[in-house]
Amino acid sequence: MWFRRDLRLFDNAALFEALSGSEPVVPIFIFDRLILDQLEDKKDRRVHFIHHALEEMQQVLVKLGSSLEVYQGTPTQVFSQLIKKYKITGVYTNHDYEPYALERDKVISQLLQSNGIAFTTCKDQVIFEKLEVAKEDGTPYTVFTPYANKWKATLQKTGIPSFPAEKKWNNFYRQGELPLISLSELGFFETSEPFPAAHPDDAVLLHYQQNRDIPSLTNGTSKLGVHLRFGTISIRQLAMRAMATSATYLNELIWRDFYHMILYNFPRVGKGESFKKAYEAIPWRNNEREFQLWCEGKTGYPIVDAGMRQLNATGYMHNRVRMITASFLVKHLLIDWRWGEAYFASKLLDFDLAANNGGWQWASSSGCDAAPYFRVFNPTLQTQKFDPKHIYIQQWVPEWQELWYPKPIVVHEHARKRVLEVYAQALKQ
Repeated sequence: MWFRRDLRLFDNAALFEALSGSEPVVPIFIFDRLILDQLEDKKDRRVHFIHHALEEMQQVLVKLGSSLEVYQGTPTQVFSQLIKKYKITGVYTNHDYEPYALERDKVISQLLQSNGIAFTTCKDQVIFEKLEVAKEDGTPYTVFTPYANKWKATLQKTGIPSFPAEKKWNNFYRQGELPLISLSELGFFETSEPFPAAHPDDAVLLHYQQNRDIPSLTNGTSKLGVHLRFGTISIRQLAMRAMATSATYLNELIWRDFYHMILYNFPRVGKGESFKKAYEAIPWRNNEREFQLWCEGKTGYPIVDAGMRQLNATGYMHNRVRMITASFLVKHLLIDWRWGEAYFASKLLDFDLAANNGGWQWASSSGCDAAPYFRVFNPTLQTQKFDPKHIYIQQWVPEWQELWYPKPIVVHEHARKRVLEVYAQALKQ
């Protein structure tokens, strides 16, 4: 069983399938050097989070008389070793929809098949995938609302399955505890930031609709993004909780499925292309100094600066503020959305290519959005609406009222006029 974005031993589709067979199952995880070597920050919280999740899995496996086997290298190198170490009859894993993952799985599938080994992959990280929720003519939806309606109708027919792998734990391969690779052996360091809890809080979900847009509330949102990203929580169990408590939260989970479906059916969006091709014509200003000020949270707009500082300090940013900061970069500064997408990708603990790309293309109006490009968030109005007492701003930008706090790097009215003119001109062609 090859664990990847599904770091849990319960309600896990591929693990359930593997443990249901007649052979003992060896659980493995590969720290993929092709991914790790691209990470510049050696305190990257995501590596620490994965390591922490593996330690928790290992504690359970050792009690069962088994052990996780953790490797580092390229997947091809590791499987070439494993083929020599064990007489493998099959490898099980869960689907991944990102361009790199699809390439990697193709290579591993060929390697295994050439050695007479079956490669089985299962749907696990979404409720519906690929074209399971499609238009009547079988083509993918590209607008959210009709997709969401069909998603709900499909769910009523199919229900939510469960894969109780925990009932078959006695089928793990028995061996003594093997040491996990340490973070330092991987070339990374621990971070002191505590990770959010891996279970949904019903009180948070019950009040989610009223509270989710208020960034100063510590329990306004579920903080489960990172757990969904790395699969330390089951999307199926979470969807069932949402169905019982919050239609608004369920809608957020449907957005997640929607963006994964878009990435799978339109893989070009994951390779830096605008979903709406006409938007490739926009002439970005791409002022590097202004981009740097945005990254550092020094734009002179307190709500924008608070969001960027929260991201830089914690690896997390409140969802409402993600929309505000993204809109500001693209619409106020006319900086290419791909610059912002890459910055978020390098910092977010819950970074997920499908959702991050979907969010940035939404902010730039180049994505799957029925609304025209005229939407330009006014940071001052957003503040009045969602942080009227400046509680969130005060936490991250305590100097916002001081004389030495920077003046706004752009005037909202000018920026709005400029972006509408630039977009109109570019999209006329």
